[in-house]
Amino acid sequence: MTQRDWIEKDFYRELGVTSGASADDIKKAYRKLARELHPDANPGDANAEARFKTVSEAYGVLSDEKKRREYDETRALFAGGGGYGAGGGFPGGFGGGAAGQGFDLNDLFGRAGAGSPGAGGAGGLGDILGGIFGNRGGAGTTTTGPRAQRGADVESELRIDFIDAVRGAEVQLRLSSPGRCERCGGTGARPGSTPRQCPTCGGVGLVSRSQGAFAFSEPCRDCRGTGRIIDDPCPECGGDGVSTRTRLLTVRVPAGVADGQQIRLKGQGEPGRGGAPAGDLYVKVHVSPHRLFGRSERNNDDLTLTVPVTYPEVALGSTLTVPTLDSTVSLRIPPGTSSGRTFRVRGRGVKRKSGKTGDLLVTVEVAVPSSLDDGATEALQAYAEATKSFDPRADLLGGGS
Repeated sequence: MTQRDWIEKDFYRELGVTSGASADDIKKAYRKLARELHPDANPGDANAEARFKTVSEAYGVLSDEKKRREYDETRALFAGGGGYGAGGGFPGGFGGGAAGQGFDLNDLFGRAGAGSPGAGGAGGLGDILGGIFGNRGGAGTTTTGPRAQRGADVESELRIDFIDAVRGAEVQLRLSSPGRCERCGGTGARPGSTPRQCPTCGGVGLVSRSQGAFAFSEPCRDCRGTGRIIDDPCPECGGDGVSTRTRLLTVRVPAGVADGQQIRLKGQGEPGRGGAPAGDLYVKVHVSPHRLFGRSERNNDDLTLTVPVTYPEVALGSTLTVPTLDSTVSLRIPPGTSSGRTFRVRGRGVKRKSGKTGDLLVTVEVAVPSSLDDGATEALQAYAEATKSFDPRADLLGGGS
């Protein structure tokens, strides 16, 4: 896909959003469609694969602020890409010229931005239209190649175990995304054949038309502004030069990564065009919960652990054997400890590559037996009688005022 396609493709409609949608709305719409249309979720469905490629192309433009601005300006200039007005001209025409005097828009495009300070050639409108049409023909113009475009960024997701998130790991990621067609090398032509120059526009991609006193340039309809004709399209990409391919990447997950955190892999996104660098890959990490340990909300380097204890252990004091990620530690519980109290075990949390290590936060919680035998019941009743002067709800009920 080149910027020439901007005139004919409605990227907002492909993603199901309005032209005023926020960047977050565009991202949400793309991720929803990408999950529904992903080749892994629709094996053998050519229509779903084609739609997946289309929405990926649309997101590649609309997710980039600069590309989106140029796209919106281009669509506004050409009335949303629907046509060029009656007879192939621009809607509304251009006034102010003397009757019978020829007027070629190539002159306007060539002079666009000439009055701006330090302008070294076409700018503003000229830059936009030069990006759409690529090479320009006509008197007083120069022939230039297509503008380089950085590849679009790609998003993916990865789920790992809690232990791998804490210690770090290398994980294989299977990624399906649009990329240069390997079979035709991006030319769009079947291997062994080459595209030919469009005879209608002479390979420029533009044709000039006259309408009364005006002369207009517009994209060549025979080659869709590409300047070339593909007689024998590549069966892999259908002549687009881009196909959805699956590749395996090794993602190095750093120690201490948190649930929902993103890892950036530079240059692993969609390939650039015209020699421009590839985009980046952003991998969102989901961490599966551990059956014992959790992460502290206040400090993700700290681990949390809830340990059940008996009432005698907290009332009389005791020493508990507590598990850690690597082994066990002894934790001293002083007499009179209340249920829900948290103890800190230094240096038993998440260890990062920087050398920083968090702590293990152990919360003791009194476990109440579901049933008691006769002996335990009598003993508990005797204890209740012996401590009846102790009222833990005295302050709550106003007895302590």
